[in-house]
Amino acid sequence: MRNPYEVLGVPRTADVGAIKSAFRKLAKKLHPDANKDDPKSAKRFSEINQAYEIIGDEKKRKAFDRGEIDAEGKPRFHGFEGSGAQPGGFPGGFPGGAGAGGPGGAHFESFSFGPEGMRRGGGGPGGAGARGFEDILKDMFGGAAGQGRRSGFGGAPFEPEDMREAPAGRDVEAAVTISLDEAAKGGTRRVHLPTGKEVEVKIPTGLADGQQIRLKGQGLPGPGAVGDALVTITIAPHPLFERDGANLRLDLPVTLYEAVLGGKVRVPTLDGAVELAIPAGTSSGRTFRLKGKGLPAKSGAGDLLASIRIVLPPDGDTELDDLMRHWRDAKPYDPRSDMA
Repeated sequence: MRNPYEVLGVPRTADVGAIKSAFRKLAKKLHPDANKDDPKSAKRFSEINQAYEIIGDEKKRKAFDRGEIDAEGKPRFHGFEGSGAQPGGFPGGFPGGAGAGGPGGAHFESFSFGPEGMRRGGGGPGGAGARGFEDILKDMFGGAAGQGRRSGFGGAPFEPEDMREAPAGRDVEAAVTISLDEAAKGGTRRVHLPTGKEVEVKIPTGLADGQQIRLKGQGLPGPGAVGDALVTITIAPHPLFERDGANLRLDLPVTLYEAVLGGKVRVPTLDGAVELAIPAGTSSGRTFRLKGKGLPAKSGAGDLLASIRIVLPPDGDTELDDLMRHWRDAKPYDPRSDMA
């Protein structure tokens, strides 16, 4: 995926407001509902959602700017601190090992406990010496418990009861941004976890912004148990609707003659457009309630609150100007009289 700043068309120095404004503008332009004849619009819309998921979230944006995650939110691995010539590892092998090896041939050392005390063994890639830290620790401690008295470092004896209880796994956290449609209707999302795994998460209907989904056993493992993954849900801004709890709010543009004379207008909802009868003499700001057209909730679906916004002709009209002058002179009125 491209750099999220480039996708949204904002500089790296852009503030939160500028990023949100750029996203809303692109979302309105590229929303699949407004581009039904363009099969590529869904892909472009998904791309701007992914970009906003990264730099629209303060923590993820900082992590991306520091190079800790990539444009898809996946963690970047930079190796262990203090590592030398070999990326992602210690220079030439484990620290302190005599098996530094030559160029291109990493040599590792493994350590294990036996009746004779600590023993050192070497190996190369693919051999016994190339096992991970977990295998080495298992050799050192895992086989000692329950087998009576064993030898420790330097031949010093220790008892199995000296060993602490094996720690449990640790929970990890991740975040995902979903669309308002997904929050209303549910779905599935692929989520990248800090463990490096990519899992499919089921999005239940009616999720609120900031809610968490717990994925059992998807955290970091420990000798005692495996932790969980906690996925925090963020609902992306919609180009038309604003969330108000389970209700949705919408600015509904109408013409001057529709407001004056009344008429039927089509109102967009998450389930498709419906007709709304506008009474004659409707003022700008009047709000109509469409029952059950909001978001699902435990107590039942919310409503859609459509507020009227009167829009004048884009290029002006001389006849309208003349009519308004006549109206002003013949029938003046003050809508702000109660504000004095």
